[in-house]
Amino acid sequence: MAQVIFGINAVKENLREGKEIAEVLVSKRRGVGRLTEILDMAREKRIPIRFKDRLYLDKLSPASSHQGVIAIVCNYSYFRLDELIKGARANRGKGLLLIADHITDAGNLGSLIRTAEFFGVHGLILPRDRSASITDTVHKRSAGGSAFLRVARVTNLVRSLRQLDDEGLWIVGAAGEGKTNIYEFDWNRDLALVMGSEGKGLSNVVRDRCHHLVSIPRLGRLNSLNVSVAAGIILSEIVRQRGDLE
Repeated sequence: MAQVIFGINAVKENLREGKEIAEVLVSKRRGVGRLTEILDMAREKRIPIRFKDRLYLDKLSPASSHQGVIAIVCNYSYFRLDELIKGARANRGKGLLLIADHITDAGNLGSLIRTAEFFGVHGLILPRDRSASITDTVHKRSAGGSAFLRVARVTNLVRSLRQLDDEGLWIVGAAGEGKTNIYEFDWNRDLALVMGSEGKGLSNVVRDRCHHLVSIPRLGRLNSLNVSVAAGIILSEIVRQRGDLE
């Protein structure tokens, strides 16, 4: 079954990354100015370009703006967990995986992927059940990040955490009740950072598998952040401590 990727950035990055795209659909009413690079790449890769009425594109992406361009692709191909572990461990003490503990909102997952890719995370792990998966909405919200970030989908998240532990990764959960704030924790190690769901945070079974819980210091009255925002704050501190910006 075909899948759609919509939006200028998402389509452009998937073309650039060489994803299997069957055709590119462009609105007849859309000026080609911002689409020039997309059209050039599609022609270079000999990908058919079809000009369609805007209403046709609207039907393919009813939940979000397509910005006048849609790519039709094959189903998303997930990576295996062992591939993510191997990629992380290859970074010798700076391996970094991200785990989404049953995040169900596709928009939040897309934003999380965008954030993770921006900060150089080596892979994202999703549970198969009770979780958003990689869909057209996720592609759009990731702004092209889904073309680069490796994503694995696992049947049993707790079992996967056990495997990460066995492979020597330190499992760190982000939780408001964590006794150590993110600026006091030593992030210089191979690790897997676990982010909880939108409303419930970390599940109890996942919390029990974490080696450590950390929290973001709060100065205002609100007691929670959007998951992608929270991940961005933590990942920024990880990058800073590791000196990856030098």
